[in-house]
Amino acid sequence: MDTELLEKTARELVAPGRGILAADESNGTMSNRLEAVGVEPSPETRRAYRSNIFATPDYESAISGVILFDETIRQTMDDGTPIPEYLASRGVHPGIKVDTGAKELAHHSGEKVTEGLDGLRERCMEYFALGARFAKWRAVIRIGDGMPSDANISTNAHALARYAAICQEQGLVPIIEPEVLMDGDHDSQTCFEVTARILDATFAECEIQGVHIPGALLKPNMVLPGKSCEDQGTREKAAQMTVDCLTAHVPHELPGIVFLSGGQSDEDATAHLNLMNSMAVEHPWQLSYSYGRALLAHALQTWASGSNEESQNAFAHRAAMNSLARSGEWSTELEA
Repeated sequence: MDTELLEKTARELVAPGRGILAADESNGTMSNRLEAVGVEPSPETRRAYRSNIFATPDYESAISGVILFDETIRQTMDDGTPIPEYLASRGVHPGIKVDTGAKELAHHSGEKVTEGLDGLRERCMEYFALGARFAKWRAVIRIGDGMPSDANISTNAHALARYAAICQEQGLVPIIEPEVLMDGDHDSQTCFEVTARILDATFAECEIQGVHIPGALLKPNMVLPGKSCEDQGTREKAAQMTVDCLTAHVPHELPGIVFLSGGQSDEDATAHLNLMNSMAVEHPWQLSYSYGRALLAHALQTWASGSNEESQNAFAHRAAMNSLARSGEWSTELEA
């Protein structure tokens, strides 16, 4: 394990002003999104949409890495250049989703555990050879009646730690993603407590598995009430509770935290990040973003309407807004 290289890559992924584009939707999910905007899904339309996004002028000032899906890392740009090679030529690290999806947790109805450890070492070796330099594994934690169970927390924490250790062994910086879902009517305090539990369990397992924390990144949810909760609170409350939770439950030697947007609106995801980076405290880690829909929702709609350039402009705008939020310099007026 080359710890110096892992640390260097991790730091570059959370360099000031930059964040990560999550373009790792599975073929099924991406096909559904294409269909929703009136595009016939196929390997070629998925490639054409993504390659247009990746060709956006100057986005590398706001984007340090792109998480790819297995199909995409093997595809090419319009001129035939392999996508990972093209991204690297722009100073953008290619990344890869390596889990195989969340499946039902035995004896725990409604809860899921993420699978994909079998054959992971060999997949990581291949992805590194294809150009990937970091990876992602997502666990999903649901809040509800009796949920999350201890079994759900422990199985996902163990899987995240084993994934992270295997990735580092093969030269990939692991993004550890334990997502507490926004589905439900729970309040912010419940989200805080559940987020703290999964973070504590995950980093305890990482210590057992020998994960090199300075060569890893965390992709957590923000501390938010469930979508059905009557009290949605304020952006300021969400930002403060998120920082408080992370400060108490995330190792301070971690180089960076790259938030998921998790169903927030584009502007909410940017505003929350901006508030956290506006606080009059020095956070122990970089606070950045690893957004998918919050960067690309409008870009997909405009691409489907037939304008490659307008689609790139929409992506570039959202990337620029989040880049400003990295230093607390975003404002609603800039959205116009």
